[in-house]
Amino acid sequence: MKQKKRLILALLLALAVIVVSFAATGVVIMAHADGMEGEFDYLLVLGTAVEGTEPSDMLRDRIEAASAYLAEHPDVICIVSGYQSGSGEISEAACMYRELVERGIEAHRVWMEPNAGSTLENLAFSLALIEEKTGSRPSRIGILSSEFHLLRAEMFAKEQGVDCVTVSAKTSDTGTFISYFLREIIMVWYYSIF
Repeated sequence: MKQKKRLILALLLALAVIVVSFAATGVVIMAHADGMEGEFDYLLVLGTAVEGTEPSDMLRDRIEAASAYLAEHPDVICIVSGYQSGSGEISEAACMYRELVERGIEAHRVWMEPNAGSTLENLAFSLALIEEKTGSRPSRIGILSSEFHLLRAEMFAKEQGVDCVTVSAKTSDTGTFISYFLREIIMVWYYSIF
């Protein structure tokens, strides 16, 4: 009986540690959610789902934030990055390119990287594209994504050896935000461990 109580107590303690750890991770994610101030020459916009040829709500949020940022910073070059997933008839990059140009961003300022299927690939492939087009790799880059995704984007930028300034795209749908925020806590832990 005593051993059973110890086992239950140990399990409750382990569960408490996990809950506190996940809550702390959520706090850190939200501390990064507003993005940061800083200058850069290239803004990488991370892709997400395309539905047919139209942006999903979350991708539309990112496109609108990118359009506003680029309109205010006319010297910044934008790299739109993302592959063609199963639900899309075009790549995330092609969808973002079209939408940004339709919103008045000059086509020559928007470079497409249509092969990346993950955040790490978004960064690696986009940095390679910049180097291919300019002959040099930037030491700092701007990254625009949904607010819950900025911490992990920053982690991956450091892994790629570049400084980054994050720009936040606020998620317009509360339900989507909650589900992706909870998923992001797990993803941060996953990438921190593995």
